Amino acid sequence: MPRAKQPSEPASTILGTRTKPVSLRDLAAHLDLSSTTISLVLNDSPLAKGISAKTRERVLQGAADLNYKPNYFARMLNRKRSCMVGVLSPDLSEGYDSEIIHGIERLLIERNYLYFVSSHHWNKALIRQRLEDFAQRGAEGMILINTQIESGFELPLVSIGSLTPDFPQTRIIVDNAAGIREGLAYLYALGHRHIAFFKGHAVSSDTESRWIACEETAQVLGLRIPKEHVVELQRIDGGVNPIREGYVAAEQLLQAKSPFTALLAFNDMSAIGAIHAFHDAGKRVPLDISVMGFDDVQAATIVQPSLTTVRQPLGQMGMQAAKEILASIEHPQLEPRRISIEPRLVIRQSTTVCLRR
Repeated sequence: MPRAKQPSEPASTILGTRTKPVSLRDLAAHLDLSSTTISLVLNDSPLAKGISAKTRERVLQGAADLNYKPNYFARMLNRKRSCMVGVLSPDLSEGYDSEIIHGIERLLIERNYLYFVSSHHWNKALIRQRLEDFAQRGAEGMILINTQIESGFELPLVSIGSLTPDFPQTRIIVDNAAGIREGLAYLYALGHRHIAFFKGHAVSSDTESRWIACEETAQVLGLRIPKEHVVELQRIDGGVNPIREGYVAAEQLLQAKSPFTALLAFNDMSAIGAIHAFHDAGKRVPLDISVMGFDDVQAATIVQPSLTTVRQPLGQMGMQAAKEILASIEHPQLEPRRISIEPRLVIRQSTTVCLRR
C-alpha cells in the first residue's frame, strides 16, 4: 500500500518534481480536509469562526508548506469582488501627483486593495477611455486627481481637486482662496508692492479659483497687477517638464522689463524653475526677487534657496481619498461628501523683506 500523506511532509515529497502550481484540490488532499473548509479559512470568511483553531492553523501551515497561491480570478468571481481601485492623474511626472498617489497607496495596501495608476495628459477622449479600461479590468471604484469628467459614470468615484460644479460624487478640495490670501498677504507684509504671478494652466481645475483669489486679495491690499506681471504656464515636452515651464515663464517676465520684487507661482515646480531662471539672469533669490510656490512638494525643501510655499497636505489628501472610495465601494448607500482641506503657509529661505521700492 502506498504510504499515507502526512500534513508535515514538504511539498517536494508529496508532489515530487511537479512544476504545476498547487491547486486548492491538491491542498485539500494533502490536509485531508474539504476544499470548502480550506477556502473559508484562507479567505478569512466569517463562517471560518466555526472551524476549530487547530484546523485553521493546519490550513495556514499547509498552504505555506506547499506554497499555495489562490487563483485570484476564481476568488474574484466567487466573492463578486475584485478589491481593485483605479487612479487617474493628468501627469505622473509632477511631485504633486506622486505625493498624493503615495498617500493613496499607503491606505490601499493597509486595506489589502490593489490599484491601477494611469495618466491622460489632459486628453478628454483618453480620460473616458482610461475610466472604461479600469472598469473592464475589474476596478470597483476610481480616484481622479485634478481631472474633470462629464457626469454619468456608474462606478463610485472620488475626485481630488476637481471643481466641476455638478460632480455628483465625493470631492476633496483645497481651500485655494485661503492659501492665496495667506501667501499674498505675507509678501505684502514683507514690503513687496510689485509682485509677479504665474497663472496656472488653462486645463487645470485649480487655475480659476487661485487666480480669482489673487485678484481679489490684491484688490483688498491695494496692489496693482499689471498684465506684464502675469504669465500663464504652458505645457512643454508634452507636459512632463514642469520645472522647464517655470524657467520659460520667468524668462518672459524678465524680458517684459517691468520691474518686480516678488513672484507668486501657481505651483512649486514652476517656482523652482523660476529660481533657476533668475539665477541664470544674474538675479539673487531672495535679495533681488522673492519667490513663493504652492503645494509643498518634497523638492521644495532641497532647492537652493529652500522654497517658501503654501502647503497642501498631499499625502493626507491621498489617504483621505482612498478612505472615501473604499467607503463608497463597501457602503453604496453613503451620501457623497465635499471635503475642504485647509492649506497653510510654510516660510523658508526664498522670501525676504523687500529691499527696494
